Amino acid sequence: MRIHISLTAADLDAAKRFYSAFFAHEPTLERDGYLQWLLDEPRVNFVVEQGSGATGLSHLGVQAEDEAELAVQFDRVASTQAAVLDEGETQCCYARSTKNWTADPSGIRWENFLTHERTGDYGKPAPVAKAASVAAHGCC
Repeated sequence: MRIHISLTAADLDAAKRFYSAFFAHEPTLERDGYLQWLLDEPRVNFVVEQGSGATGLSHLGVQAEDEAELAVQFDRVASTQAAVLDEGETQCCYARSTKNWTADPSGIRWENFLTHERTGDYGKPAPVAKAASVAAHGCC
């Protein structure tokens, strides 16, 4: 498994310069309004997206390497007894993935996912509005 961290930045060029130096690597994937560092040291899927609103932490996540790891992570999420937003198979962030969302007791959103393939378009955004409606019931 790989930890996923997603940030929102007002200035993507400045974020690219900073994090490229910070990780000593250029982004693995660059698309319009989107940067991703898929690193093995530290083992992280680190994303910075262009934002016009609040900047900072967007969400955290756990990226599974295969279906078996995803099933284990989904079971772990279920064992928290927190509300879960199950998206199933979806396309967003230039990838086709299977995922679900939950939130910790402080309201920090966690995405749990397996990426099946990279795509050429962004797809639908993370379910912020959908998650916000679920948040009233303890999720996302």
